[in-house]
Amino acid sequence: MKYEWRKKEKDIYLPPKKPVMIDIPCFKYFAINSKGNPNSAFFGECIEALYAVSYAIRMSYKKGLQPEGFYEYTVYPLEGIWDISEKAKQSFDGRIDKDELVFKLMIRQPDFVTNEFSETAKEWALRKKGNPLIEKLAFDEMTDGKCVQMMHLGSYDNEPESFTIMEEFSTKNQLKRKSKQHKEIYISDPRKVVPEKLKTVLRVEVG
Repeated sequence: MKYEWRKKEKDIYLPPKKPVMIDIPCFKYFAINSKGNPNSAFFGECIEALYAVSYAIRMSYKKGLQPEGFYEYTVYPLEGIWDISEKAKQSFDGRIDKDELVFKLMIRQPDFVTNEFSETAKEWALRKKGNPLIEKLAFDEMTDGKCVQMMHLGSYDNEPESFTIMEEFSTKNQLKRKSKQHKEIYISDPRKVVPEKLKTVLRVEVG
């Protein structure tokens, strides 16, 4: 039976529309670090590179080249950690210049993916897609730790409203946000879903 993260890991990927506490364990990811406007062609190429490798692993069994321990599964959603550049922080007035955004995009991988197999999958994906950013993808283990998260419904531009709710929840529960960075997990595909119906998990690390 195919492993479905939507069914098996609802607490991680499908939180309620109000803040909740969660402790995220260590997972394996392909990731890429960069900066710039998320509406740029380059940003789209970063996403394409991540999905190319993720699907190379997912479909490896069809060629009989799957790694030991392989099982069928649904590819995990795209995630992003967001911040602003040091230059932008020096003059920050509450408004965001999207060209000064700093991001790490990532897609989680099943536990059976090893460092060695990750390199093999990158080679497959590069041959098939020719996207040079595939070579820049890092394979690593990461954890979000103790977090406050909630499901944000609607446009990305309206996320500050949800962050305010999360901040109020944190204050009430004597929790302090560790940094201005935050994570977004894209449950909806913005190419197929209108902005007002987008579902995005918002997550901040707290202590």
